Amino acid sequence: MSRVGKKPVEIPSGVTVTVDGSNVTVKGPKGELSRSFNPDIEIKVEENVINVSRPSDAKEHRALHGTTRALLSNMVEGVSKGFERTLELIGVGYRAQKQGTKLVLNVGYSHPVEIEPETGIEIEVPSNTRVIVKGTNKERVGALAANIRDVRPPEPYKGKGIRYEGEFVRRKEGKTGK
Repeated sequence: MSRVGKKPVEIPSGVTVTVDGSNVTVKGPKGELSRSFNPDIEIKVEENVINVSRPSDAKEHRALHGTTRALLSNMVEGVSKGFERTLELIGVGYRAQKQGTKLVLNVGYSHPVEIEPETGIEIEVPSNTRVIVKGTNKERVGALAANIRDVRPPEPYKGKGIRYEGEFVRRKEGKTGK
């Protein structure tokens, strides 16, 4: 039995969960998320708890059991608390700023890089070397944060680039001359 899959997902107050066959809609104070799941996996809402069960111990059903429960848990957490990823810009002259909803990055290229967030995702720039990506959908927040990091990933020699907050960058030793 899946350890993750058999744990019930608690629904906090202010959040409503609607199950329509294999489609699940979660509404909360921060917004609304909906997703369709595999019809083999059974999703039940009882009082303030969501239970996920599988029909058999087939390999496919075992894999889907924990995944479905984790996705439901992320949806509930997203509409109640929200998700955020923080990125740091490290390097001389590297800076970020917001122009309207766009994020403009100056990270050593000959041109500034502009990134437009999709609807439901918000970008904050508390200082010119920190960027915070916020939203209700964990997948989309992580994907946008990864796209921002991909503009200039941290390099191993000087550690310059865009990295996640708390990310460890393994450093290499430079050339040695004779």
